[in-house]
Amino acid sequence: MTAGMKTVTREQETLIRENMALVGHMVREMLFKVPPHVHRDDLASAGYTALVTAAQGFDASRGIPFGKFAAMRVRGALLDELRSMDWATRSVRARARRADVARQELTTQLGRTPTPNELAELLGVAVSELANVVDDVQRASVLSLQGFATGSDDMVTETSLNPEEMLLHRERIGYLHDAVAVLPERLRFVVEASFLQERPLSEVAAELSVTESRVSQLRTEALALLKDGLGTHMEQKETVTAKDGCVSRRRAVYAAQIAARTSVASRLSATTAHGELIAA
Repeated sequence: MTAGMKTVTREQETLIRENMALVGHMVREMLFKVPPHVHRDDLASAGYTALVTAAQGFDASRGIPFGKFAAMRVRGALLDELRSMDWATRSVRARARRADVARQELTTQLGRTPTPNELAELLGVAVSELANVVDDVQRASVLSLQGFATGSDDMVTETSLNPEEMLLHRERIGYLHDAVAVLPERLRFVVEASFLQERPLSEVAAELSVTESRVSQLRTEALALLKDGLGTHMEQKETVTAKDGCVSRRRAVYAAQIAARTSVASRLSATTAHGELIAA
């Protein structure tokens, strides 16, 4: 058995065989979060290749179980494979941009967040079509967040990071932790319930006594705030000024709330020295 030009030893082959079910589990989990046209075989191929690479690079003397070490590598490979597919197509992105512009225009006109029906009517599309576009864009946003932070069950020590890289890694997770913490209460609940706890939309809607479409709308608002807030602080983008409208004022206030909460100490307190997420 080989991977590229490097031969797999008998010990490594044993590790691979014993953990093939792990790849299947992670692929199935990922398929629930992406559109139907993403093929299982493509993800599985990337996952098994990562498993072989993990076995070749595994060092038992570091004290990390191979299962955790491999899970980290496989998850990274699956995310890379999804990004390379660019499944959020240009047409989806273009429709999402039009929806964002229309949403901002209606918000300005109505003085409140428009309903899905109002937004769909302005765009001249069915509510169901608008919901499908929103779902695809939300999945892309989740993948973007997963690119630098994972759930507590999947957070394992990244032994290949040098001290400076580990510090940056921990700060990125800390920024996300602080950004979620200062979201408006309802938006924070929706993010934690639907993304971190992976609860069904119907269950989240029932707890909030709203419709599933309203929960989807709240997720869109939350992800837009998170994207702007993280971009402002992590990528040092300029914050919009308050005179640019109520949406811009809300984003500026949110960015200021992150700034007031976050510090080097608070960001690093979200993880251990090895980059492992500390449970709340």
